[in-house]
Amino acid sequence: MHLERLALILEIVGQKGRATVADICAQSDLPKPTAYRLVQDLVAAGLLEAPARGEFAIGARLKRIAVSDHSDSNILEVIAPVLSSAASDHGTAFFLSRLRGHWVEIIHVETPQNGVSYLHPGLGKRPLHACSCAKAIAAISPELLSRDDLKGQLKRYTEFTITDREDLASELDAIRARGYAECVEELERGICSVATTLDKTGIGATLSIGATASIRMMTPSRRAEIGQALVAMSQELSRMLGWKSGETERKSA
Repeated sequence: MHLERLALILEIVGQKGRATVADICAQSDLPKPTAYRLVQDLVAAGLLEAPARGEFAIGARLKRIAVSDHSDSNILEVIAPVLSSAASDHGTAFFLSRLRGHWVEIIHVETPQNGVSYLHPGLGKRPLHACSCAKAIAAISPELLSRDDLKGQLKRYTEFTITDREDLASELDAIRARGYAECVEELERGICSVATTLDKTGIGATLSIGATASIRMMTPSRRAEIGQALVAMSQELSRMLGWKSGETERKSA
């Protein structure tokens, strides 16, 4: 348990680039005194450092161990321009989400630059069972939905939210077969979204790209069109980021 908590803190700080103890608590559900003590242990070991008062970043010792930089800022340098182009091409908002500990969080949104109206999905946490960006990640890593605190009734957001575990398992099967996830008014009435992961293994399995719009715009055929576009985008982004398994695994699926 102790090592798992340390690893979780390192993962959160590594993804965000810089994080406060409050950020770590929000993403890990650790009590503040525990998080603060563990952070200090990591700083003492050289695995974290404090570049500014109250902020922590990956330390020099861990950087020497790590082979590559998977921070939000580094990944967005590659992904943001592709999402921006897609947003203008399709006339809807496109977003990037990331698994943060036990949550999936929308961390970046690109909107159309051609004057069309669009819906902005907003940034922040999304439930694993009721949002396309989170369901796409959960479909590849179903163990995320096996925690004890998810037993029983899953939270209902609308009358379309999946709240039965067997129904949710069937939904994840459908996502794996289809290659992308859909959310049709499950989190908010009138809103739809489509998303897929960047890869099926490794860091790419913890990242998803998606698009959102009103149910009027996101018809079934439109969702299928954008879903296939997202799958193609994920393959290209996986290559650009140096994750070669994405294209091979999706072709063999």
